[in-house]
Amino acid sequence: MPPPVLRSRDETTRAAKRAAPFSAARREASGLVSSFNYAFEGVIYVVRTQRNMRIHFLVALAVLPLGVALGVTRIEMLALLLSVAFVLLMEMANTALEMTIDVATSSFDPRARAAKDIAAGMVLVSAVTALFVGYLVFAPRLQHPSQRAINSVRHSPVHLTVIAIAIVILVVIAIKAYFGTGSPLRGGIPSGHAAVAFSGWAAITLVTHSYENQVLVSTLAFVMAALVAQTRVEAGVHSTLEVVYGGVLGALITTAIFQALL
Repeated sequence: MPPPVLRSRDETTRAAKRAAPFSAARREASGLVSSFNYAFEGVIYVVRTQRNMRIHFLVALAVLPLGVALGVTRIEMLALLLSVAFVLLMEMANTALEMTIDVATSSFDPRARAAKDIAAGMVLVSAVTALFVGYLVFAPRLQHPSQRAINSVRHSPVHLTVIAIAIVILVVIAIKAYFGTGSPLRGGIPSGHAAVAFSGWAAITLVTHSYENQVLVSTLAFVMAALVAQTRVEAGVHSTLEVVYGGVLGALITTAIFQALL
């Protein structure tokens, strides 16, 4: 066994200076991941504890595929997404404000009650606004369905892929909120990373079904998705079963959406 290499104080100082930027970058990346994790934990907490938030999530899960099926334009889809996000944000703000008031006061205060009523009114205004937006977008199509519009969406795999992945993410958040295990970006059932990765594999496979090298493209996409799942298991973030659940969930949801609309 070779003897250990002894460094002078100057060499040790220079080595520490060279490693300092990388250490700072690692700390910054870890802090960024933690920030996203805390943010997702906030979303999951509201979904888990607030009935109205769960209702809004179900509406969002219905609005996205319905918009795709009816062939809404990009501007209309943007209006729907903003309306849904507006309602969810107002519900989260209402919950945060109510909890803050409960912590700040332990006795009845008419001003605290008024503040809670105002916060609830914010949610009501946002929900009514979203309802009108949904009516303006969907009413003409539900009364006079356009086969041309539906066909145009069926031949837009990019839109279907984006919508499928968005629905997979929403379903993963809802399931994690239900089971209450792990954190949004680490652990818990199912694995969100595996769900999104295998959702992408399913979308690529279905989009390239008529390509000459479809098998090769699908195989490469599957390998990449499997590598994502493997890294989650090797890092100890998820168990094998949680990764399998996530992969199956993402693939099934994406396949169902494509089979229904493509």
